[in-house]
Amino acid sequence: MHWSSWLWLFGLGLQTAFSRAAEPVDLLVRGGTLVTMDPQGRVLSDSAVAIAGDRIVAVGPTAEVEARYEPKRTLDAAGRIVMPGLINAHGHAPMTLFRGLSDDRALMDWLRNYIFPAEAKFVDEAFVRAGTRLALLEMALGGTTTHVDMYYFEDAVADETAQAGLRGILGQAMVDFPAPDNKTWEATYAATEAFVAKWHDHPLVTPAVAPHAPYTVSPDHLQAARKLADKYDVPIVIHLAETKHEEETIVGQYQATPVTHLDKLGLLSPRVIAVHVVWPTDAELLTLKKKGVGVVHCPQSNMKLASGIAPIPKMLDLEIPVALGTDGAASNNDLDIWEEVDTAAKLHKVALLDPTIVSARQAVAMATIEGARAIHMADRIGSLEVGKLADLIIVDMDEPHQLPLYDVYSHLAYVTKASDVRTTIVGGQVIVEDRQAKTLDRGAILAEARGYADRIRTLLAK
Repeated sequence: MHWSSWLWLFGLGLQTAFSRAAEPVDLLVRGGTLVTMDPQGRVLSDSAVAIAGDRIVAVGPTAEVEARYEPKRTLDAAGRIVMPGLINAHGHAPMTLFRGLSDDRALMDWLRNYIFPAEAKFVDEAFVRAGTRLALLEMALGGTTTHVDMYYFEDAVADETAQAGLRGILGQAMVDFPAPDNKTWEATYAATEAFVAKWHDHPLVTPAVAPHAPYTVSPDHLQAARKLADKYDVPIVIHLAETKHEEETIVGQYQATPVTHLDKLGLLSPRVIAVHVVWPTDAELLTLKKKGVGVVHCPQSNMKLASGIAPIPKMLDLEIPVALGTDGAASNNDLDIWEEVDTAAKLHKVALLDPTIVSARQAVAMATIEGARAIHMADRIGSLEVGKLADLIIVDMDEPHQLPLYDVYSHLAYVTKASDVRTTIVGGQVIVEDRQAKTLDRGAILAEARGYADRIRTLLAK
C-alpha cells in the first residue's frame, strides 16, 4: 500500500476518534465515586456521568467518558459521592407551615382536634404555595429529587414543584367531609379530574388520585377514585393500615381489615402507592405482593405518633417494593430522607433484636431504586443508568463526621446528613449547586414562612 494510503487511513482514524470525543452533551459530572444502584450494584471510583437533555447517556470511568463527550458544562465531583437523587415517597408539602404546631399526641387526637381545625382556619391556595416552596427548598437542599405528595389545592403544589424543577407524583386529596379547597364530594371529584387532566404528560409532574384513607372516604367514593385513576392511567396514593385505631374502625364498619377492605373494593393494583401499612396480616402481605402494590415506610412519623412498627423485613423478604417517606413536617418534623434511611435500618434491628435485619445497603435502596419501584417509576429514576432520567446528587465526604470511610453504604445510611449534599440535579438541570438553591429564592421563602408563623400564633392565641 502506498504511503499516502497509510496516511489517509491514519487520518481517518484520527478523525473518527476526534468525532467520538466531540460528541456533544449538556453536562458532565466527573471524578466522583459513583454509587449507581444499578442491577449489578456497581460502585465505580473516579467515574463520570454524561447527560444530554434530561437523560443519562453514559456512565463509566472518567477518562473514557471524557474521551468520548464534549460537555457544555462540567461539574467536578472528585473526592465526593455521586448517586441517584433521593425519593421522598410520602409527604404533605404545605404542612411545613404547621411544623411543631401540636406534638406528642395520638394520630386521631392530633388529626381531629388540632390539624383538621387548623387546616380549616388557615389553608388556602396562598398558604399551600408558601408551604410548598418551603418544603421544596428543604428537600432540594437535602438531595431529594422526587417527592410524592397528597394535599389540598394540589394544582398549586404541582405548579410550585414544576417551577422549582423538582419531580413529583402529586395527588389531589379526596375526603368525604368539607375540605379547604372543596366542600362536597362532587366538587372534590371534579377538581381532581381537572387536576389530573391538566398535568397529564408533564415532564416533571405525574398527577395522582389521592383518596385520603379508608376511614375518611366511603366505599362508593373509593371505587369512584379508582375508576378515575384507571381512566387517566395515573397512580393512586392512599394512607393504609396506619394504626390499630384505623383497623378497629374499618373492621367495625365493614367487617374487614383496611387492606382486605380495599381488596374487596377492587382498589388494589400496580398503580397503588400505599402509605404506612403498619398493621397488615401475613396473608395481606401476600395480597399486596400479588396485586403489585408499592408500600411507603414512614418510620419517624410512625414512631412519633406511636402508630406502630411496619413489618418491613417481611415485606423485603417477599420482595414487596418499599420506599421511604417523611410524612408531613407536622408529624415528623422535617423532610430529611437521610434520617429516614438511618431510622429504617435501626428501628427494625431493635424491634426484632437482630442487628442483621434491614442492612445499610437495603435502607439506601429504599431511598433510591427500591423506592422508585414502590412508586412505579423504576424504569425512569432510582439508579444511574444509561437512558434513565438524569436525577442525581453529589455528596461531600470530607467533613469530620465522614472520616474515615470504609464502606460506602454504611456511610450513606448511618453517617451522611442532609447538609452533606453539595449539588442536586433533576432532569439534567442543576437546582442546587455548592449548597446554594438555584431555582428557589431562599431569603424570600424563609421570610414568608416566618410571616405565616406569626399569623398562626396570633390567631391561635385568640
